[in-house]
This record gives sequence, C-alpha cells and structure tokens, in this order.
Amino acid sequence: MSNQVLAFDEAVRQRFSSRAFLSTPLTNEQIQAVLQDAQYSPSNCNTQPWNVHIVSGATKDALQKMMIENDIAGNVTPDFSFSYDDFHGDYYERSQRQAKVYYDALGIARDDKEKRREAYLRNFNFFGAPHVAFLFMPSFGDNVRVASDIGMYGQSFLLSLAARGFAGIPQTLLGFHADATRKILGVSDDYRLLFGISFGYADPDAPSAGVRMWRQSVDESVTLHN
Repeated sequence: MSNQVLAFDEAVRQRFSSRAFLSTPLTNEQIQAVLQDAQYSPSNCNTQPWNVHIVSGATKDALQKMMIENDIAGNVTPDFSFSYDDFHGDYYERSQRQAKVYYDALGIARDDKEKRREAYLRNFNFFGAPHVAFLFMPSFGDNVRVASDIGMYGQSFLLSLAARGFAGIPQTLLGFHADATRKILGVSDDYRLLFGISFGYADPDAPSAGVRMWRQSVDESVTLHN
C-alpha cells in the first residue's frame, strides 16, 4: 500500500464489501489514521454516541470461537431484531439478487444447503480479516437517531479504509451474539451492539474478489423538488 489517499469520489466508488481478506495485519498507525477520520462523523446534537472496540489477535480468535459455537447451538442474543421476512417488494428482490450474485461467484448452488451453511458461518470467521470493529451504542428513546449516528460513523470508517487502500465489510450478523461479546470485551450492559466491521487487506485471489454489487439509478431513489 502507498501513502496516497484517494479523493472522495474515487474512494466512495471503489469501496466494496470484501468477503475475503489476507491475514496480513494493519499497523497500529494505519488503524489510528482510520479511527481519526471516522471520529469526524456527524451525529445528532453532536452526541458522538459511538463506542467502538477494535479486536485483533487472541481476542478476535476468542470471539470467533464463541460466535461459531453459539450460532451452531442456536444461542443468539441480538440487541436488535433482524429478519429477511421483514423485507418486501423491491427491497426483498434486491436482497435475493445480492445473495445470488455472491453465491454464484463462489460456485454454490441454491439447493446446496451444506455449502451455503459453510459460507454463512464464514461471517463469524470474519472472512479471514485480521481486525474487527464492534460498534456499540447507548440507548436513547427509540434508538433510531442513535443508530443513524452509528451508521454514519460506520460509513466514515469504511470510506477511510477504502481511501487508504484497505477493505472492510459491515456485518449485521456480528451483532447476533451481543451478550457474550459484551462479556468477552468487558463492555457494560448499558451499551447495545449494532453491528461489526471486519477489515484488513482484501484477498485479490479469492473467488468473490471481483464481486461488485450494482446500485439503483439516482432517479429511482431521489425526487428533486424545485
């Protein structure tokens, strides 16, 4: 990686959700640079509600082991609900199309339940990434405003990674074992786990390395009022 940082328009278009990483770790200086960028994220009333835990090494390995074992046993403790059944119409179709693009890249057939289960569990292997950021948040009201602040922080974090030649992927599933994650990381029960971001160097030789998800046209998402 060079010391060059991409311009915003390049970074936002080159950013993608990597699902395969090299084991090569980032240096502390590189991680700190990303964290400094993310710290400038906007937040409601400047509350800056993000409580971020970066895990690597033995701590990451302990979380990986716990998540895989708990998920196989069906012991999930998400702080926030999630179900594909909640999607409808175009939103559901996009989610299904995304899954097809990814599984096709891996060469996994729709009816191959064993291979799909293995691919699913790779989420808890952090796709081989050497680092993971866990994004916790305090609980205010209905939590919608706080969660949006965490989302903006996460986007800043991801764009900084992309601008600096690194890669990351936000993972809802990493919030499914919130109780055990809090225990391992020593996080107070006052904080809720929204999601995690696995990050490092993307593996350019992985089967999914060339996968880039499409985007709807601006006209389909935005209405201009004069």
